[in-house]
Order: sequence, then structure tokens, then C-alpha cells
Amino acid sequence: MFKNHSLLFFRKFIHNPKYVGSVVPSSRFLANRMVAAAHWEQAEHIAEIGSGTGAITRAIARRVRPDSKVILFEKEQEMRERLQADFPRFIQEHNALRLVSELKKHHIPEVDYIFSGLPFYNFSPVMRLQLLEQCKQALKPGGKLIAFQYSLQMRKMLSEHFEIESISLVPLNFPPAFVYVCRKRGK
Repeated sequence: MFKNHSLLFFRKFIHNPKYVGSVVPSSRFLANRMVAAAHWEQAEHIAEIGSGTGAITRAIARRVRPDSKVILFEKEQEMRERLQADFPRFIQEHNALRLVSELKKHHIPEVDYIFSGLPFYNFSPVMRLQLLEQCKQALKPGGKLIAFQYSLQMRKMLSEHFEIESISLVPLNFPPAFVYVCRKRGK
């Protein structure tokens, strides 16, 4: 299964590197670092944007409570279909730019956590801003955006929208990645 996911990911990167961001899926080390930043016993609603082939989704599935709602956002149809087959109990959507309205459609008022595999810096400044605004609106006060990036270029923009609790390097990923843990301001 891993091999098929890697090949699919590579094909999609070749087709559209700006939106895929890497030639291989995230490592288990990166996925584990990201999910370790959440308090799973309290997490009722979780969103993942840029789910890809499910590298982080698998780590979420191992930790999430059975009664929690998880909604996955993946733009690419073939990857989304693979996610549906691998994670049938999770809700599937395709447009993270419509995060807030898609959550409402599924009767999710706010989320505790948003996990992001989106390569924010590859997007236009307008699209980056729209995505961050959607994340900010979707999170409950004190909720967290947990995102990985391949550089520190998003630090300033993220700090304008969230309280950055930590940034850590995960060297056992290709390429090495930074995990940003960002909290929505407010109680």
C-alpha cells in the first residue's frame, strides 16, 4: 500500500508541483510530531487540509476518539478517492478555501485542530491569506493550526494571525520539514 501511495504522490507532484509540494508523502516521523501536538482526549472536531495520500491522516486515525468528527480536505480527485477508501468514517471535501462553509454543511461549528500539509508558500499571497483566514475562522478560541512547511518563510505571516507556540525541525523527512504549532488567540 505504501508503495502505491508513494507512486501516486510522485505522479501528482510531476503533474502539479506547486500544489503538491514534495516528491514523496510525509514521513511517519513528521506525522507523529504533528499529532503529538494535540490533546486527543479533548478533540471533538478535527480538520486536515491538504491530506494528500493520507500520511498524516493515518496518524490522526490512530489517535482520534471514536466519537470525534474528522473532515479531510484534498483538492486532487484521485487522492481524495484513495482517502475515502482508506478512511471511510472520515468526511471528505475538496476545497480548503471553503473550509468554514464546508464545516457548517456538516454541522461542525468550530474545530479543535486543523492539521495542514499544504505548501502555503507556493501559493499566491492572496490565496495564502484566504487559507489562513479560513483556518482562523474555523478554529475555536484556543484551537490550534498544526502545519508543516519546508522553510521558515511562513513564520511572519503565521505570527500575524496566530500565536506561534513552537516551531520544530523534523530532519527525518524528505525534505526535512518544520512543524508550526499555532494557537488561535482568545480563550
